[in-house]
Amino acid sequence: MDVTLHLAQDPEADELLGRSPLAALVGMLLDQQVPMEWAFKGPRTIADRLGADDLDAHDIAAQDPEAFAALLSEKPAVHRYPGSMAKRVQQLCQYLVEHYDGDAGAVWKDAETGEELLARLRELPGFGSQKAQIFLALLGKQLGVRPTGWREAAGAYGEPKSFRSVADITGPESLTKVRAHKQEMKAAAKAEKAEKAEKARGADGAAKR
Repeated sequence: MDVTLHLAQDPEADELLGRSPLAALVGMLLDQQVPMEWAFKGPRTIADRLGADDLDAHDIAAQDPEAFAALLSEKPAVHRYPGSMAKRVQQLCQYLVEHYDGDAGAVWKDAETGEELLARLRELPGFGSQKAQIFLALLGKQLGVRPTGWREAAGAYGEPKSFRSVADITGPESLTKVRAHKQEMKAAAKAEKAEKAEKARGADGAAKR
């Protein structure tokens, strides 16, 4: 795995993401409740603070939890919630050590089908169905990992040029498109929630009359 990614919009951070399977997984794990660029800069920041050129699952899994949380909390913090995310990163690394001997790339190395790979990703701590599908799409679209049926397993995120997620970010222009799509989805969800609340109030009013 040695490709050029543009997820962090930072050359050094993106260079690590493009050559390190664990860095890519950790970046995906951090990608929640913060801007995408902030999340994907995280692996480079963690590596730098550990005095390393890459992330090592064995090393991170063995870190003292309080010390590791403090490391992620240093300014600038790796995440908006560095304490809880430090715990999740360690849980991910501990799982990789236990199930894949610490080799993050082994998660997808011999997966024969998209569904098999999706199932493996969903088993990772911190990876729900949506995050697993997005990472599967990233693997297929940008990292050359394309087991049979990977697009179908990734769902809408696997569609070509869909600009739905980080899987479609290849530079500033596509980042803008993905961010716009996310804002549209949030606005639609907010409108739907408001509509349901209005209908519920209407039903309550009718029942009281």
